[in-house]
Amino acid sequence: MSTIGAIEVAIALAVVKALLLLVGGVITYFSFKAYRRTRQRALGLLALGFGLVTLGFVLAGMLYEILGVSLETGILLESLLVLAGFVVIAYSLYVQ
Repeated sequence: MSTIGAIEVAIALAVVKALLLLVGGVITYFSFKAYRRTRQRALGLLALGFGLVTLGFVLAGMLYEILGVSLETGILLESLLVLAGFVVIAYSLYVQ
């Protein structure tokens, strides 16, 4: 891949990650707001799950770019957080 192509991909990735953070943050906020209004445990877990997924989606790039963590380690941590978030979301949908 040429340097210009790599730069374009890096910019596109940063834009997509920023949008994921924005949309995931909004979903997490509204889930948490619904939990505070109703005090239903399932909604609290749902908010936590969306928060973990959102954090996971943006973590790998941040760790790689800012803290110098290897890309593989960043992706592993990202995947673990996304997995944990999905498990919590699934559990929140199961629990009554």
